[in-house]
Amino acid sequence: MRTGFVKKIFNRANPNMGVIIAVLIVLAVASLLFGIGLGPVTVAPEKVMKILLSRIPGLEEAIPHTWEQLDQNIVLGLRLPRVCLGMVVGASLAVTGVTMQALVRNHLADPFILGVSSGAAATATLGMLFGAFSFLGEYSLSISAFIGSAATIIFVYTISRVRGRINITQLLLSGVAVSMIMDGVTRIITLSAPNALGLHNATFWMSGSLAGAKWGYLTLPLAVLVICMTVLMINYRGLNLLLLGDESAGALGVNVRRLQKMLVLVASLMAGVTIAVSGTIGFVGLMVPHFTRLLVGGDHRKVLPISALLGGILVVWVDVAARMVLAPEELPVGILTAILGGPLFIWLLKRNTKEHR
Repeated sequence: MRTGFVKKIFNRANPNMGVIIAVLIVLAVASLLFGIGLGPVTVAPEKVMKILLSRIPGLEEAIPHTWEQLDQNIVLGLRLPRVCLGMVVGASLAVTGVTMQALVRNHLADPFILGVSSGAAATATLGMLFGAFSFLGEYSLSISAFIGSAATIIFVYTISRVRGRINITQLLLSGVAVSMIMDGVTRIITLSAPNALGLHNATFWMSGSLAGAKWGYLTLPLAVLVICMTVLMINYRGLNLLLLGDESAGALGVNVRRLQKMLVLVASLMAGVTIAVSGTIGFVGLMVPHFTRLLVGGDHRKVLPISALLGGILVVWVDVAARMVLAPEELPVGILTAILGGPLFIWLLKRNTKEHR
């Protein structure tokens, strides 16, 4: 009976979205509490909850002050902004993956695999070490990463089209080639760093990390995520029809050129802004959309919000693992996502090859 109830909720043809979203929100809240508490110095979940509740106006007096100042500093000053940033970064990367997969009509697409992350990292590193885009002000890093990601995605998308259609083999090979070229450019830039500290910081940042997260880092990525999610949800029908092919989508009333340009802009903007605050965290945009489709099917009206929630939860827990595996030392998050995502990509590639024989 329990099995039948679970199958009814997680039925891909007609999933119970209300229950699934409620479960994921509960998991997201639990992930926030445990993500804040776990680390080289552990803070109990109930203590974390009390500290957070004590910051709500009107509840200060109702919550007994049973924690030390050190615990409060760790929770509010270090881990809360870090975990919130992890949620936003994970959601943005997952939604970027969904967007790129709709654009190229293939579930193997991912900002990391197609070289978009490498392009963003190259221009962001140039701005970080040499101030190449400093005239753009406080958002210079985000804008420089956006420029790199936009240029890369347009280039890869253009050279992968054969007779008006995306050639999957050419797409993957082009993405790998562009990624290697941009990685080489990034290494040249970092090795030319004016000082050793800048080289160390840039190298750690390129590996993907949430260390050093501040509340100020959240504003732009969160705003971009909300705006881009709204745009994509409004155009979910076009995303669904785009999977049928350009001609079929056009025949059904979709302005294909306009939609494709919008998807390039959305994917580049989210990838650029996210990479600017977290560095290169690969394979989230590949893993999360895949598992989301196994859960709720291929309708983008369902895939987009579920992917955002799952992506945030995944990055929070990978970041917890990064903090604890070599504690008190810390691993870059991007290394762990690569270890998780690499085997999955190989499996998806083999399955995709079998389906097209």
